[in-house]
Amino acid sequence: MRKIARFEKVSVERFVKDYMDSFAVSKECAVEVYEGIKKPQRATVGSAGYDFYAPCDFTLAPGETIKIPTGIRCYIHDGWVLQIFPRSGLGFKYRLQLNNTVGIIDSDYYGSDNEGHIFIKITNDSNENKIVSVKMGEGFAQGIFLEYGICEDDDVCEIRNGGFGSTTK
Repeated sequence: MRKIARFEKVSVERFVKDYMDSFAVSKECAVEVYEGIKKPQRATVGSAGYDFYAPCDFTLAPGETIKIPTGIRCYIHDGWVLQIFPRSGLGFKYRLQLNNTVGIIDSDYYGSDNEGHIFIKITNDSNENKIVSVKMGEGFAQGIFLEYGICEDDDVCEIRNGGFGSTTK
C-alpha cells in the first residue's frame, strides 16, 4: 500500500483559539481537551476510512447542529484528496449528516493560515426523534483518501489561504 498522507495535530495555540470560538470554555479547559486529542486511524487492516474521534462529549437532539474543531490537520501528497463522511453506523442509526454533505480536504489546505485545521460540522437529521450522544474519544466521522486527476489544459496557479469558501473568493 502506498503512503500518501500524514495526520498531525494543529498547534495548541491554533486549537485553543478555534475551540474557544466554538464553545464557551476557558483556555485551561481547551488546553486539556487538546491534550486528549487522538489522531485519526483505521479500525482494521481492511478499513478504508480513518476514524476521527470526538475531542469532547456532545449530544444532539433531532435538528441540532454542532461545529467540531478536531485539532487535526493532514499533509496530503499532490493528486490526492481526503473526503470526510459521518461514521456509517451513526448515519444509519440517527441520520447523522455533515452539513456540507461530504467534507473535501484538498492537499493545499495544509498550508493555510489556520494550519489546515479540520472542522467537522454535523447535524442530527433524525426523523424518528432519536438523540445522538457521542463521548470524548469515540469515532464520529471518517476520512477516506481518494486519488484524482486534472484536465490536460489545466493551468491554475492560484494559491489557497483559508478554509470554507476560500477558493471562491
